[in-house]
Amino acid sequence: MQKILASVIAVAILAGCTAAQHRRAVQDDSADRLTVGKVQKEISVGMSGAEVAEVLGSPNVVSTDEQRREVWIYDKIATEATYSESTSGVYALIFWLSPSSGASSTSQRTLTVIVKFGENQLVRDFAYHSSRF
Repeated sequence: MQKILASVIAVAILAGCTAAQHRRAVQDDSADRLTVGKVQKEISVGMSGAEVAEVLGSPNVVSTDEQRREVWIYDKIATEATYSESTSGVYALIFWLSPSSGASSTSQRTLTVIVKFGENQLVRDFAYHSSRF
């Protein structure tokens, strides 16, 4: 009986570790990811284009306004899909089957950052819009 109990505990521990490993393998925790907080903290009026590019990277779109001043647009979209599954380890050990149930969810985030430069090639204004659905 103790061997069966030990086996059940081992299977439960391994199943938990495997799920955590799968999550770490697909999760984007990069520190240089573009976020509203990063824009609020690190972008300011008077910065040069080189400083903005160092913080935010290359823009998706470079354009000019009606006065021929440069405008940089960063447009990011992220889709997050998660799936959770559970399996009865005891049932699997006894009957060599693994009944399971699960659920999934998908969400999207968008972040648009607009950086406007003046005639002196320094940031004169910036704005951002973030959504999650």
